[in-house]
Amino acid sequence: MTAVFITATGTDIGKTFVTAGLIRHIRGAGGAVAAIKPIVSGFDPGAWQGSDPAMLLAALGRPVALEEVERISPWRFKAPLSPHMAGRREGRLIVFQDVVEFCRRSMAGNRGVLLIEGVGGIMVPFDDRRTVLDLMSVLRLPAILVAGSYVGTISHTLSALEVMARRNLDIAAVVISESEGSAASLEETVATVERFADAIDVV
Repeated sequence: MTAVFITATGTDIGKTFVTAGLIRHIRGAGGAVAAIKPIVSGFDPGAWQGSDPAMLLAALGRPVALEEVERISPWRFKAPLSPHMAGRREGRLIVFQDVVEFCRRSMAGNRGVLLIEGVGGIMVPFDDRRTVLDLMSVLRLPAILVAGSYVGTISHTLSALEVMARRNLDIAAVVISESEGSAASLEETVATVERFADAIDVV
């Protein structure tokens, strides 16, 4: 079993798009793959067919059904906010250890590649003390960092890489997702991040 954690420099950067693309690539090569996105913010129960977990299910070739969404994304919040804020609004706080155990059970029960997609950016809080980075530190999985190509992304990306390095996390790759209307080209952004990202694949 191989597991990879997919995180980002911020929200709406393209994590789910990248995760779905990896799923299709692995399936196309004949590999076994599964995916979970434990926590989802901005989840509309009336339009769940367009949600991130629904996109992952479609890429996996699994039924895009609400019970399947609930299975891969147990913590779903309506407000498009950080999980700790969204949870407070709904009176449902996240227990960090529960998220850890859900990820570990998913890892133990999977025979192929398991992709774990985080929520928001790498420093998004789950509660008053813990962030996505803390979950990554506990799971100790290779990580893919997704970043945009917008102005400011170089600072955001290098900052994220720095905090990951300080936790001794294995950074498998940085994926630059093209941002709409960016003044910098995708190629310029990739080349710049590559110069500063020591021996890390940047695509």
